[in-house]
Amino acid sequence: MNYERNLSHKKDILIIDDTVENLRILSSFLTKEGYSVRKALNWQMALTACQAILPDLILLDIMMPDVNGYEVCQRFKNWRETADIPVIFVSALDDVFDKVKAFKVGGVDYITKPFEFEEVLVRVQNQLALREAQKEILTLNAQLEERVQERTSELENALQQLRTEIGSRRELQSKLLDIVLHDSLTGLPNRVLFIKQIEKALDHAKKDSSYHFAVLFLDCDRFKVVNDSLGHQVGDELLIAIARRFKESLSPFDTLARLGGDEFGILLENITDIRMAIQVAEKILQQILNTFYLSRYEVFINASIGISWGKKCYEKPEYLLRDADTAMYRAKALGRARYHVFDPGMHQEAIQLLELENDLRRACEREEFIVCYQPIICLSTGKISGFEALVRWQHPTRGLVFPADFIPVAEETGLITTINIWVFQTACETLRIWHEQTANKNLTISINLSPRLFSKSDLLSTIDKIIYDTQVNPANLELEITESVIMENSDAVHTILQQLRERQIQLVMDDFGTGYSSLSYLHNFPFNALKIDKSFVKIMQENQKNMGLVPAMLSIARSMGMRAIAEGIETPQQLAQLKSLKCDFAQGNMFAIALRTEAAFDLITSEPIW
Repeated sequence: MNYERNLSHKKDILIIDDTVENLRILSSFLTKEGYSVRKALNWQMALTACQAILPDLILLDIMMPDVNGYEVCQRFKNWRETADIPVIFVSALDDVFDKVKAFKVGGVDYITKPFEFEEVLVRVQNQLALREAQKEILTLNAQLEERVQERTSELENALQQLRTEIGSRRELQSKLLDIVLHDSLTGLPNRVLFIKQIEKALDHAKKDSSYHFAVLFLDCDRFKVVNDSLGHQVGDELLIAIARRFKESLSPFDTLARLGGDEFGILLENITDIRMAIQVAEKILQQILNTFYLSRYEVFINASIGISWGKKCYEKPEYLLRDADTAMYRAKALGRARYHVFDPGMHQEAIQLLELENDLRRACEREEFIVCYQPIICLSTGKISGFEALVRWQHPTRGLVFPADFIPVAEETGLITTINIWVFQTACETLRIWHEQTANKNLTISINLSPRLFSKSDLLSTIDKIIYDTQVNPANLELEITESVIMENSDAVHTILQQLRERQIQLVMDDFGTGYSSLSYLHNFPFNALKIDKSFVKIMQENQKNMGLVPAMLSIARSMGMRAIAEGIETPQQLAQLKSLKCDFAQGNMFAIALRTEAAFDLITSEPIW
């Protein structure tokens, strides 16, 4: 077979891996670093690539079908043309026996997945440099033999220089690896090195039952606010100061690492029980409360800490860090500026939450949702004035899932946008059908809008398209908006709400009184109605002598020319009280639960309610 040498000035690297995504990521990274990269999914493609052009270096996966990485390496080493090409194994296999076998079949290096790109680059550069040096050594040795009498001294000096260069490169590799394993801002160990330290502690604990350790995961509360308001330069200065203060709370035997952003990790070794880890956490929380005096600012900050006890039953060090991270998020959920110790139930909750998120993503793709409709009753006539569209999830195994069990996850993941638009579209289509099939052309549909929708630049155009496609009258649409939306970005939201009003769409402030209620919002924002939360209706019935805030809310609505809608009506007593107070509209289970489309239509045709 005729082999060609790579004549390009770029070093040619052949990557052999049966996983396309691995090939793409590694190829993209090395190409950006200036290398000529070729890819092979199996032995046959690798052989064809080498027959065309001999590579300067081969990156080889172990776990491949038909011919595994060990056999591929042996075949290359047994062929004269490819025998001297360095082979670096890149594999998820992390057992020492796998590594030993890789070196036995001729590999020159071994990189464990998941890898750090900087580590891959250092090892590739080193092996290419070593190969070039070895080639030059061989060339010089040949010249030395031919002209041994004339140039012995000269060639020996050159050889020594090359040996020195190889030594320098090896020293440089060691320094580069040190850089790769440390955070450039604080100088602390980074996540990779921190996990290696946890791994050593875990191995120690498995061998010595008297050895105990703990892992702490720290996240700085409100750091983003400081970073966004005062700038990244001040943020970096603050991170350095935080790292210094954390270190002051630790012993020389403990390991402090910066894991990324404003997250830090601490490895406490040779401790007797979990109380010692808690004491360290309490000390850190107390220390960080003190003012940070930066070059131009005084900054206050706090932290949330998760603690994971180093049990030897852990299979991997990453799991310890994961559990400490989970405990940290629980500390945040409990109010921040505190610590929380991990317990196994928290991991199960996290898994269930992840499963719910995955199911929810599939539900969006498959449109597993249904819209139910709860009637809104005019209290002066007893007739249905409209319906509120309420989403339900028809889960394939769990059955009907109510919003409280999946909307928070949808909000957090951003899936709420897809769901909300689908509900809007479906509700509008239903309203058009009802208008066509009944004489009541004034029937309205109320649709809740998630706060996330107001960050969409195309919100108005999306609403316009749905209205155009469904041919509903915008005046029959009521959009329910919570007070939190107004608090997020009042200027931008005010503009959007004003444009919605210009389209004749009705606006309702939902859950009025439960959030950041302020009369200035009612003056400044173009609402048509207020929805009184069911919690106030419930209080009204519990205390017959004192109706709570409901009368005041109704007075506010009347004074501002707004309609008032009371939610959660469940008893005749509540209905009688609201009618006596001259509340405009009401909805609740007393009238009807949220109904499927067919049942809601039957209710329309059987008016009035009383």
